Amino acid sequence: MLYVIGDIHGQLAQLDRALSLIERDGGRDAEVVFVGDYTDRGPESRQVIERLMAERDAGRNWTFIKGNHDRMFQWFMEDEPRQEPHLPIQLSWQHKRLGGLTTLASYGVDVSGEPRLSTLHAEARAKVPASHIEFLTHNPLYYETEDLFIVHAGIRPGVPLAAQTEQDMLWIRQGFIDDQTPHPKLIVHGHTAVDYPEHCGNRVNLDGGAGYGRDLWPARFDGAGCTLLTINGERPLSPS
Repeated sequence: MLYVIGDIHGQLAQLDRALSLIERDGGRDAEVVFVGDYTDRGPESRQVIERLMAERDAGRNWTFIKGNHDRMFQWFMEDEPRQEPHLPIQLSWQHKRLGGLTTLASYGVDVSGEPRLSTLHAEARAKVPASHIEFLTHNPLYYETEDLFIVHAGIRPGVPLAAQTEQDMLWIRQGFIDDQTPHPKLIVHGHTAVDYPEHCGNRVNLDGGAGYGRDLWPARFDGAGCTLLTINGERPLSPS
């Protein structure tokens, strides 16, 4: 039995709620995999990372997959801030659509007005704990079981799982979301926000839009069978 939690995006209350649903299901000591995007958009990125690290350090059997937002935060915090080349030229991690400034504000960084990038970066380097960036930096890109391949964004169809690129596993949408061919394993992912988690036959999308204020629902996997945990009880998630 394995539990998987989708994109948290700085929503501490939603994280606590999802964990309480797992505990109510009898999974307090069970294995839990998080699909990434712990930061940005929501107001409590710092608190989310603190909670995850504390539970990890307490010995929980938890695995944290890296998300594209986590890498953008990591790259910004390097000696020289690095921007994500996948983004449209008019966007950066600091743009309100991406939520980087909300993440920095959770660490007490002054993001008011229109600060220079150098000023913002210097204050972030002074206030964001190095341990948080190490946490984001060293998280794996995927987690694999006999039946499941758990990854943040998805995979490139037709490419062996062992040959998937970091860029695709963090960012892919086109060519994956619309693909209906069977994959070597059931792909469990987040990244592409939907109104409610969905099972598409060859993949399960657990990004229910917590970053936009919607609920964060954990899923229980028994082999490839998926059950969503809700406040009204469990709900099998089957191909639509």
